[in-house]
Amino acid sequence: MIDIHHHLLFDLDDGPHDIEISIAMAEMSLQNGVTHIVCTPHSSEQFKFDPELNRERIEMIRQRLGNRISLALGCDFHLMFDNIEDAIANPTKYSINGKQYLLVEFPEHGISQNMKEIFFRLGLVGLTSIITHPERNPVLSRHPERMAEWIRAGCYVQITAASLTGRFGKVAQRLSHDLLRRNWVNFIATDAHDLISRPPMLREAYQLVVDKYGAETADRLCLHNPRAAFFGEPLPPQPEPEGIYPEADQKSSSGLLGKMFGW
Repeated sequence: MIDIHHHLLFDLDDGPHDIEISIAMAEMSLQNGVTHIVCTPHSSEQFKFDPELNRERIEMIRQRLGNRISLALGCDFHLMFDNIEDAIANPTKYSINGKQYLLVEFPEHGISQNMKEIFFRLGLVGLTSIITHPERNPVLSRHPERMAEWIRAGCYVQITAASLTGRFGKVAQRLSHDLLRRNWVNFIATDAHDLISRPPMLREAYQLVVDKYGAETADRLCLHNPRAAFFGEPLPPQPEPEGIYPEADQKSSSGLLGKMFGW
């Protein structure tokens, strides 16, 4: 399996504090059957994104791990003005493995009504946005129907493995399964930060998806799509998302999408 969202790099943000924890997290990933990790430090108001320092950290970890696991750089990219403008000017600075996929995280309070335009601008410089953990976002967990427009515009969706298994509570768990059932999910990743509260446990979620939705779905979300993102390839054909083209009189949360998600 391939984990495209993992805070493996140490002493950069709210992830591991030292290299020993990073190595232990990588070892746990290996035990979970993960062969490739995208290391995704934050770029936010709180945490500065420093590409040179990121490269230094990943090389230190590679030296310790050898060739037992493949590592690439990426970013947990917060959708704020300065970040967006910088990504447009420097498209590969924040993207997964310097390719075309970008993990984007929404603010917890208030999401711009101009997101479709922002995703369009990112697309013009070759970036395909992957919406990270919407099931954990306070705004999107209440109004997941807002994602329909962005999915129509070409965005992909990543949910957190631990959300599926209930670690982030019943609301996140229920919405994760709702999104899966409606084919709105393209990736499952750990968003690991440490060994205890947010560990890199992907196998449990993979097996849950196998049991509930089938091995083909589990492989698509944990292996085939992440592999494409890691190597900068087009995603293989995806199942049609259900309900992203509601009729004109059904666009409100009280219409079709609202009914789909229980509102």
